[in-house]
Amino acid sequence: MSIHLILGGARSGKSRHAEALATTTGYPVSVIATAEGLDDEMRARIERHRLDRPSGWHTVECPLRLADALSSETAPGRCVIVDCLTLWIANLLGDDERQHPPASPAAHPALVREHAALLATLPRLPGDIILVANEVGLGLVPETPLGRLFRDEAGRLNQAVATLSDRVSFVAAGLALTLK
Repeated sequence: MSIHLILGGARSGKSRHAEALATTTGYPVSVIATAEGLDDEMRARIERHRLDRPSGWHTVECPLRLADALSSETAPGRCVIVDCLTLWIANLLGDDERQHPPASPAAHPALVREHAALLATLPRLPGDIILVANEVGLGLVPETPLGRLFRDEAGRLNQAVATLSDRVSFVAAGLALTLK
């Protein structure tokens, strides 16, 4: 079992790097995609990502219950890519936002529950797991409370997953730097 976290900015080459690493394992590959096609532009992005992957790869669309999807898809001799943790956090906050104010993580029960489930599940999973996430701490401080909560929760998740990971890479301009 191996966990590899790949961090980087938007359009930095994170997904491409994850796919290249998955190919080198020689294992069957599943991709757990967290994006939701809520508009035409996002649906086109999702389709472009799907077409860029090798045809034999299995794709699972999972915007919310990531620990469950990982438990279903991982197995010895398999590689699973999660693309991406940052969109997953946004989905959880967006789903909760319809019912709860953005004041604190505790105000978002789905976020708290799913975050804890992921961190409890990851160390027990078989196979190779490659997780993709945006590094959101290098930009401006968001203007809104929800934006700041998103940035904070994405940063906390990245730190926790990095601690559990065997390897951590940072991708910029398509080049991967080894952090761990």
